[in-house]
Amino acid sequence: MTNTMTLTLERQDLMPGRQLIGAEWREASDERRLDVTDPATGAVFASVPDGTAADARAAVDAAHAAFPAWRAVPAKQRAQIIKRWNDLVMAHQEDLGRLISREQGKPLAEGRGEVAYAASYIEWFAEEATRANGDVIPAPVPGRRMFALKEPVGVVATITPWNFPAAMIARKIAPALAAGCTVVCKPAEDTPLTSLALVKLAQEAGVPAGVLNIVTASRERTPEVVDVWLDDARVRKISFTGSTPVGQHLARRSADTLKKLSLELGGNAPFIVFEDADIDAAVEGLMVAKFRNGGQTCVCPNRVFVQAKVHDAFVDKLAARVGALKVGPATEP
Repeated sequence: MTNTMTLTLERQDLMPGRQLIGAEWREASDERRLDVTDPATGAVFASVPDGTAADARAAVDAAHAAFPAWRAVPAKQRAQIIKRWNDLVMAHQEDLGRLISREQGKPLAEGRGEVAYAASYIEWFAEEATRANGDVIPAPVPGRRMFALKEPVGVVATITPWNFPAAMIARKIAPALAAGCTVVCKPAEDTPLTSLALVKLAQEAGVPAGVLNIVTASRERTPEVVDVWLDDARVRKISFTGSTPVGQHLARRSADTLKKLSLELGGNAPFIVFEDADIDAAVEGLMVAKFRNGGQTCVCPNRVFVQAKVHDAFVDKLAARVGALKVGPATEP
């Protein structure tokens, strides 16, 4: 880390600098802070609470207490709240895009694009909230009627990655809220600001106190935060995007309390070039596939197979394109 700097937004309160538990934006229980740095420079430009196991338990307490009332809210009303959240996200696209770019490092244009991508998930699940229909099933014996109803599972714990800090939290939280579940969230330690801003906008949209809670934590403290949720039987589902080893750990630890799991784990994508390919088009395709989002997506290729006949021509053109890439602060053109 080098010098300390700031980030100026049109709405500076979108950087609350606190974690939301119940109705309260609060510090960590021991008041320890976690620095947020610009990956282009290493400069510290913000800080957030470094949450503890006590904070994680408090978040579950709040979510569990809020669940009966939230599940009873009519689906149409939940949909309206989530739609307002979508509208607020798009209304603050520029500020959110700047937050993403500064803490994650992607170009500002990609940051703005991710905000729209995140909002598309929120809008989708706002509309799906009213479509959680059950089923009427033909009975196998006379005089019986069979039907299935869909019910919210309860408290959902979401653990999100740093590569798409807005899109991933939206994709996990929006369906949980739409279904009538309450949420405890732990964003990636590298990119907590975007998540906090989105949670603040959800609060402004009308999500009731306790329905959505967020705990920020460092790499050092993340295991103790997540372990609280894994051990607590009130947490009925875990949703995680990240590495395969961590996903395996979550699956093993969730077995004791029979939690439901949604795991999106690491990929190992190939890029294959055959000798009859358009080499220029193949190079451009690889540049997009490999270097989009700084090369940090779950489908970025990390293996390139090229047939021998076109190998040298492909490598020469690819090397020239890679050499022309510009590395620097995300806000620069």
